[in-house]
Amino acid sequence: MTRQSPGPLTIAETAWHAVPPETALAALNVRADGLAGDEAASRLAAFGPNRLEAKAGRSLIARIAGQFRDVLIHVLLVSAAISILLGHYVDAGVILGVVVINAVIGFVQEGRAEKALAAIRDMIAPRAAVLRGGVRVGVDAAELVPGDVVLIEAGDRVPADLRLLDAAGLHVDESALTGESVPVSKSTTPTHPEAALADRVCMAYSGTMTTAGQARGLVVATGSATEIGRIGRMIETVETLETPLVRQMAGFGRRLSAVILAMSAVVFAVAVGLRGYAFDDAFMAVVGLAVSAIPEGLPAVMTITLAIGVQRMARRRAIVRRLPAVETLGAIGVICSDKTGTLTANEMTVRDCVLAEGRLAVEGHGYDPDGRVATEAGEDPATAAAAVLADLALAGLLCNDARLFADEEGRWRVEGDPMEAALVRLAAKAGLDPDQTRAARPRIGLIPFDSRHRWMASLHAGTDDPGPLLCVKGAPEVLIGLCEAEAIGIDAGIGTRPIDRPAWEAEVEALAGRGRRVLAIAARRLSAGAGMPAAGEIGQGLVLLGLVGMIDPPRPAAVEALAAARSAGIKVKMITGDHAVTAAAIARDMGMDVTHPPATGAELDAADAETFAKLAHERQVFARVSPEHKLRLVEALQAKGAVVAMTGDGVNDAPALKRADVGVAMGNKGTEAAKQAAQMVLADDDFASIVAAIREGRTVYDNLRKVIAWTLPTNGGEAMAIVAAIILGLTLPLTAVQILWINMITAVGLGLTLAFEPTEPAAMRRPPRAADAPLVTPFLFWRIGFVSLLFVIGTFTVFHLGEARGLGLEGARTLVVNAVVAMEIFYLFAVRYMAGPSLTLTGIMGTRAVLTGIAVTVAAQAAFTWWPPMNRLFQTVPLGPVEILIATGAGVSLFAVIEIEKRITRLITRRH
Repeated sequence: MTRQSPGPLTIAETAWHAVPPETALAALNVRADGLAGDEAASRLAAFGPNRLEAKAGRSLIARIAGQFRDVLIHVLLVSAAISILLGHYVDAGVILGVVVINAVIGFVQEGRAEKALAAIRDMIAPRAAVLRGGVRVGVDAAELVPGDVVLIEAGDRVPADLRLLDAAGLHVDESALTGESVPVSKSTTPTHPEAALADRVCMAYSGTMTTAGQARGLVVATGSATEIGRIGRMIETVETLETPLVRQMAGFGRRLSAVILAMSAVVFAVAVGLRGYAFDDAFMAVVGLAVSAIPEGLPAVMTITLAIGVQRMARRRAIVRRLPAVETLGAIGVICSDKTGTLTANEMTVRDCVLAEGRLAVEGHGYDPDGRVATEAGEDPATAAAAVLADLALAGLLCNDARLFADEEGRWRVEGDPMEAALVRLAAKAGLDPDQTRAARPRIGLIPFDSRHRWMASLHAGTDDPGPLLCVKGAPEVLIGLCEAEAIGIDAGIGTRPIDRPAWEAEVEALAGRGRRVLAIAARRLSAGAGMPAAGEIGQGLVLLGLVGMIDPPRPAAVEALAAARSAGIKVKMITGDHAVTAAAIARDMGMDVTHPPATGAELDAADAETFAKLAHERQVFARVSPEHKLRLVEALQAKGAVVAMTGDGVNDAPALKRADVGVAMGNKGTEAAKQAAQMVLADDDFASIVAAIREGRTVYDNLRKVIAWTLPTNGGEAMAIVAAIILGLTLPLTAVQILWINMITAVGLGLTLAFEPTEPAAMRRPPRAADAPLVTPFLFWRIGFVSLLFVIGTFTVFHLGEARGLGLEGARTLVVNAVVAMEIFYLFAVRYMAGPSLTLTGIMGTRAVLTGIAVTVAAQAAFTWWPPMNRLFQTVPLGPVEILIATGAGVSLFAVIEIEKRITRLITRRH
């Protein structure tokens, strides 16, 4: 009889983790020996290949066109087009040159296209071992279909979502998908239909890694229907938010354009209707107004300022993938941090040893060999405790398959289970050499860990031992029940006494309540020549040596960084897939506020929208969360106006990383999917680097404000001079092309130097700015208007002095250009300290960037004034020493007036 293929809807609606293996086989119309070849081909046609489809990125033309979307650029392009129609080719050429330069800079600096889906696709195994008609065959993973029976073993990447049919000692590293910090022991036992992803022990999910054991599993989902595919769909649909700076600059550009166009229309009407200008002369005057008012050099300078911030952050081990994220870091008000590998070292460490002789504390961090085992008071253990500790460390080392080694950069790496690696490091701290000890006591028997009996046993020989040593480790609730005695110290050795099970069970509860993962370790000496006991005989004569409590410890630097974040007014929330008790213990160790208990994924699922938003803001720790929870938490915080940074390293973090204002991925232990979804990657996986990056982000924003405070008044002064000349019927003191020269040479030579300003001392002692804080504050608005007026006064004063000295129109305009540049140079010194005095030794000396920029500007201005080709292009004439003194005097006068204004402003501020 031909079996009917199941429909996609039926598969999607089935809670595979809640049904027995037999039910799962029946639901998919397949036997335990797998599908027949023709049935597999039929299902492949129905369900499609087991891969994730790529989403097409923006084309090259679209990326280039994107550089010309700014409304200010549109105004310049229209001005250039009309200038060409009127025959003013030089003016049009200079304007177009400015536009093209800005477009090239924007295109080059644009971040790489989104590659998160491609990275997730790479996590699906290229080959898989399946049973087809009872025969094991190798197929491309893309050919797997629901109903296939797949064989997996240690080291394999799971090729599809599997309902396990049988499992022998299977452990799967699901950290990339669930955030669980250690490999999960798998079995075939069904779980509750509402069980969280991390608690579905009978499932193995696509993209995860098997670390031990072997299993046979039924494919229940492929391609985009898998859990990892579902996350891929979430990434594809998540909206990437504009950064605060991009939003502010877009709004500022629209408002500035409206003002410029309205002012240009009024000036054009006045020039033609009241002052009798010819049409083309009036239009070129308006072009001069537009190019003077438009800060055409500002986008380039801002881009370069951000790029400099990128370089500074790279030196702090933070690699920024998208340029605007640099500035956004300065506005971060909430950091949603993953626990494992970010706040913690992602290196399991034994923290507690509980013996019948008492409790011992284990010092050190992660897999670092430094540290010792001491009493809770910090003293060396007594002789009796030391003897039992030695046997416990020996048994934990021998009943163990993990190895620790240092990589080329000196970082400790683990091969095998992280919890076993912690026991290897414990043995070293207890005085054992792992390699020599294992060589001296070779393994001669093994019963692997199995989820049914929940322990592992190994038998070891020794040349000086009267008999082989049986070592057992496993779940304390099982091993305590198996043991008949407990170890105690007797003189320099150990003895035994009947086991006090209630006391040990109380110790297990106490360790678990502190967030520890607990293992029990036992041993017994067999008679000479004895072999490995049967599994049912392991408990005969077994002696409990003690308990070990493990935890993934906080990074020391992260604890300090957390305190620094709090002083900067930044809230830190821990969001993890780990258990609530473990998360709360780490939070306490890090000094986080745990007044409210951790909110769990189940609690978030049960909450309505209002309650969810309240939990998002009220709680500091979130445990057992899913990718959807992380995404919703970020969105809930953003809905209240918070600028959110999200850290993570797994595929499960990718949607939230993409949605956050700044997604921060881990460079060492992070998945490629997380890195591609993030705006920033930490090369050292250290939370402290995030806080350092926020400091740099605040510096970048401060420097951007200085650039704006320097650029807008200089442009405003030029524009006001053009308006005043036309309305009052005066000769234009500057031509449009001369204004463009001033704006471009000073924007690069002077404005750019402000990007190199150092961090202000109080940068990390002030709260983060609001996301909707205006780019141009009332104070900055006043400064722009005041300085613009000073530029207008200086421009007309110098122009009339030039005419009075008989320099002619071209000579007077040349003098004005030099005077404006001089005023901008002196204003640069004033704006480096927005409110404080600039007339100090530090202020006058400037920085290397400032002095270099001034030298470049003076050299360019010298060419403008005395080089014949420049004279012909810009209609200028050479000047004499007196004229240069006049221009310099204009700059000194401007500086003096601004310093007086600063002093008055400070006095008024203090009074109020």
